[in-house]
Amino acid sequence: MAEKVILVDDLDGGEGEDVRKRDFEILGRIFTIDLSDENDVRLRETLDTLTRYVEKSREVKQAGRSRKPRKSPVKLKGFTNADVRTWAKNEGLEVPDQGALPDAAYAAFVQAHPEASPDA
Repeated sequence: MAEKVILVDDLDGGEGEDVRKRDFEILGRIFTIDLSDENDVRLRETLDTLTRYVEKSREVKQAGRSRKPRKSPVKLKGFTNADVRTWAKNEGLEVPDQGALPDAAYAAFVQAHPEASPDA
């Protein structure tokens, strides 16, 4: 059994033999749309006009936020992350060899070392 696919123009909803998938590029990104020949001509004319404006323009970069380092809350008092990592491994807790430690490791360390609590 044969099937017939009827493409519909994404812009005006029209159907016709000339409606096809059309690819176009804007600022390095590729898009696709189903258009009739007439609407494809309009698209190409619009892109040509837009390209002339873009070529004569300058890109405006959005102002970035200040690069102040985030101050993370103190998790321990008088101990380092290396101390927590070594203790946790000796206690059989699973902790990564490097990088951030799980909050559960800090909590267990503080429970075993109350003097390490930042609230103390």
